[in-house]
Amino acid sequence: MRIAFYAPMKSPNHPVPSGDRLMARLLIKALEMAGHLVEVVSELRIYAGTPEVTAEIVIKAEEEAGRLRRKWGDEPKPQLWFCYHPYYKSPDLLGPSIATEFAIPYVTAEASYSRKRDRLGWAVFQKPVGDAVRQAAVNIAFTERDRKGLEEIFPEARIARTKPFIDVAQFTAVTPTPDPQRLMTVAMMRAGDKMESYNMLAKALRLIVDRPWTLGIIGDGPLRTEVEALFSDFSPGRIDWLGQREPEEIAGLLSAGGIYVWPGCGEAYGLAYLEAQAAGLPVVAQMTAGVPAVVEAGVTGLLTPDGDVEAYAEAIASLLDDGAQRGMMASVARRFVIDERSLAGAAKELDLILRNHAGAAYDR
Repeated sequence: MRIAFYAPMKSPNHPVPSGDRLMARLLIKALEMAGHLVEVVSELRIYAGTPEVTAEIVIKAEEEAGRLRRKWGDEPKPQLWFCYHPYYKSPDLLGPSIATEFAIPYVTAEASYSRKRDRLGWAVFQKPVGDAVRQAAVNIAFTERDRKGLEEIFPEARIARTKPFIDVAQFTAVTPTPDPQRLMTVAMMRAGDKMESYNMLAKALRLIVDRPWTLGIIGDGPLRTEVEALFSDFSPGRIDWLGQREPEEIAGLLSAGGIYVWPGCGEAYGLAYLEAQAAGLPVVAQMTAGVPAVVEAGVTGLLTPDGDVEAYAEAIASLLDDGAQRGMMASVARRFVIDERSLAGAAKELDLILRNHAGAAYDR
């Protein structure tokens, strides 16, 4: 099929790396691997910092929708519209009306809706998300948490489940050479959940300074100075600031580590967890949000109670102290991602979902 791909929050072509950008790119790769022709049809970013800015965004969206209608008046129209990650701050203000006008299926992936946001002033901006979910030929959820959330609010919606995945090629190309005392983490340095996780990680590591660990931090961002301040009281040599790196560099750096540590406060699921496991690292994270969708608790890593800093520190210490458990988890983690969460597997799953829910489009 010719698929019109749109990510209202962040285009796959956006210059700043993030989990959202990576997942959008992975979805495009998977759809192309399944034989589809995928086009990113718009770079319009629909992201509202406050509910009050919606009017200006709506005007821009109307102009962009007009451009697409004119474009497809002269060129072959798409056979399906695929929207990645519509939510209360970033609804799809283009796809639903265009899909209706051109009589093509509309599909979402990782859509979310929160009644709480309606009460906090976002009802007008969130309404298009609900309308899109109801209209969709299928809504693809990556976690059981997301599936249940949509199903509870929109029982009439069509929902399918697939699992988060990564391109494992750059990780299978590297042979792990683990340093058992080397902790690793990969995360942007920005406000909100990321900063909260950095804060929790620093607190937990202070509780186990008696162990001979070092921590390599891959990432950068607007709060770099603040993140560095969180770890400023550790002795020289303990923290290795590695900065922003290219994907192939990350694979090599991770494969030389021993344990992946990232609390994952408010994490939707976290593709970095899958990358770490593919590189042969067991994970220590919290049993929170969507993390259980990417880490097999007690098998590929340890998941601790949400917000419990002492339990988190103890989990890291246990893997530092127990080489046999660490080694077993590392081996299983690598096989888990390579065998069960690969791009090739996701391509087959996504194609099957589209055939089951938008099959008529294949014949056009």
